[in-house]
Amino acid sequence: MEYLSAEEKSRLESQLKKCDELRRVISKRIETAREMGDLRENAEYHAAREDQGLNEAKIRELEHRLSNAVVADTETVPPDMVFVGATVRLRNVETGDEDLYRLVGDATGAVDDEFIEVTPNSPLGEALMKSHVGEVVRVNLRRGPKRFEIVEITE
Repeated sequence: MEYLSAEEKSRLESQLKKCDELRRVISKRIETAREMGDLRENAEYHAAREDQGLNEAKIRELEHRLSNAVVADTETVPPDMVFVGATVRLRNVETGDEDLYRLVGDATGAVDDEFIEVTPNSPLGEALMKSHVGEVVRVNLRRGPKRFEIVEITE
């Protein structure tokens, strides 16, 4: 089971639609390349077939993720509880440094100066999921255990 926000689910559905449309384009490329003759030495044909394989793998991945996804119902979550879609300000208990983190079901990979994306499957995400403002969570990171206080939920 994978928790997603409604926005993330919509983005995955959009990607799936684009991949499905790309299917037809790749099929046309393969058809055109076949008409060129000998397939053993036809680079366009082999490139199109490779693209087709990659696209089909992406479609299977997206379909699997969407079939196992649970859209987080943020309406029923208490306002002081961290859940998918929440942006939280954390204070490192040892250093006092504060940073913003967003708990996302599907990491976009975008580097944003405002917040750091964290998935529920990551050590920090597991610690944050369903915790409350004011709590101190312990996270086992690669560099050793860290403790963070949940200062506020900003979104």
